[in-house]
Amino acid sequence: MTVRLPISEVLLASRVVAIVRGRSSEHLQAVCETLIESGVRCLEITTNTPGWIEGIRTLRSRYGAEVDLGSGTVLTAEHVAQTVDAGGSFLVSPSLDLGVGAVAAEAGLGWYPGTLTPTEMVTGWNAGATAVKVFPAATAGGPEYLKQVRAPLDDVLMIPTGGVSAEDVPAYLRAGASAVGVGSPLIGDALSTGDLVGLRSRAAAILAAAAPEGTA
Repeated sequence: MTVRLPISEVLLASRVVAIVRGRSSEHLQAVCETLIESGVRCLEITTNTPGWIEGIRTLRSRYGAEVDLGSGTVLTAEHVAQTVDAGGSFLVSPSLDLGVGAVAAEAGLGWYPGTLTPTEMVTGWNAGATAVKVFPAATAGGPEYLKQVRAPLDDVLMIPTGGVSAEDVPAYLRAGASAVGVGSPLIGDALSTGDLVGLRSRAAAILAAAAPEGTA
């Protein structure tokens, strides 16, 4: 029997997953806290970011269930175990690995595998994905591509990721995305320079773009 964990209400409320990926842990905590205080309540810290485990652990301790915290670039069962130990509630992968999905289900974590083709999307969904990550979305054709694959696969929840800018967000949501994953267009250089002012501005723009029409 396929086990599928639902998308958290926290994510559905904002419809934005912040993808936090950097080469140093120096500004990691400040960047994550700034995102949360700006209204971004779903954060994915990638496993190739120094200090990612402690980052999730510290944020979970401080914010509890107010935020949806998970790990990205999850490639192994060890990454899944580390996510559980840190207090993460979901994991995201760049590819479709059914073994990782099975371990995630056993651990009770939300699972967002990377997919691109309709075959990959259906395979991931049938294997119990919480939603499939459509990656790299911009390169594949952007909102128009999502609209086309959603037409026959309207029961599959999709989160386009990869090159998603604030300007693109409304079109992705109109095309049927459940949420969007946003990395460098949101984070910018904040992890390397500590520029939190610019980060707040970009977060406000992304959240406004993702807000339901008439509420922004």
